[in-house]
Amino acid sequence: MIHKSIGLLCIALAAALLGLAPAAFATGYPERTITLVVPYPPGGGVDTLARIVAGKLQEALHATVIVDNKSGAGGTIGTRAVAHAKPDGYTLLLGHTGTISINPSLYAGRAGYDPRKDFAPIGLVASMPVALIAHPSFTPKSVAEFIALARKNPGKLNIGTSAVGTGGYMCAQLFKSAAGIDAAIIPYKGTAPVMNDLLGNQIPVAFGVLPPAIGNIKAGTLRVIAVTSAKRTALLPDTPTFDESGMPGFEAVLHYGLLAPAATPKAIVDRLNAELNKIVAAADVIKRIHFEGGDPMTSTPDGYAKDIDKEETKWSGLVRKLGLRVQ
Repeated sequence: MIHKSIGLLCIALAAALLGLAPAAFATGYPERTITLVVPYPPGGGVDTLARIVAGKLQEALHATVIVDNKSGAGGTIGTRAVAHAKPDGYTLLLGHTGTISINPSLYAGRAGYDPRKDFAPIGLVASMPVALIAHPSFTPKSVAEFIALARKNPGKLNIGTSAVGTGGYMCAQLFKSAAGIDAAIIPYKGTAPVMNDLLGNQIPVAFGVLPPAIGNIKAGTLRVIAVTSAKRTALLPDTPTFDESGMPGFEAVLHYGLLAPAATPKAIVDRLNAELNKIVAAADVIKRIHFEGGDPMTSTPDGYAKDIDKEETKWSGLVRKLGLRVQ
């Protein structure tokens, strides 16, 4: 009986120690530099948000947080690197809808990661709408007028976007499908050449995020017809949404969030989530996010996981329906 009791006690003690392991593991965290991977070049929307988060996390955690731009292949290279990194809380990802919820299906199994299995979601940071932006000379002033013109001229209207698989490109595809119009989508290598051709009236309209165009919009050299968010954006409060413009329920926003490799200890994920939510709720950060054309978002890790599942289901369905692929 004594030996049996001792054995049971040892089992119970081992179980208790295992239960405490994640918390104990996180007690000294962080003890060295944290790398926040951005899967795009410097200067874009993801990079900007990452640098905001990195600076504030550095203050909150009293540790160095560096931003590492690992760009290439539509964001899959940097995202894949984090998916396969050591799950110890020292390699994080600033991901968004394109890299997490669109690329895995668009690259037809070649992205190298599963958005549901290969990451530990930490929390959402922001959402950013895409806008339908026009040259001032473009006749239609509303979404309804644009659709009417496209239907009268099937296959003749060109819509500019950034590269295949980006938020602008996918929003254009979703719009075409939902509106039932035949228009040519012209993907460019980046946002800058899209805006240049739009300013030069080489293309009449484009789908793109607002920050690169906001200066020209305010100067009157470009015009926004509508935004893809469910509510009007704080950056352009007088601009209607697609829902308000005769397309009920149409929404196509980019969600940005912080992720770690799968199997990262829960205690570390929870710690980072708590700090992230404080950061995103801070007045100065809200102001910065609004300035960049976005709206702040907070969530639990589970809430972000559900958001990834919902967004991946939505966009992979469109990819399959339209037969989209990146070769």
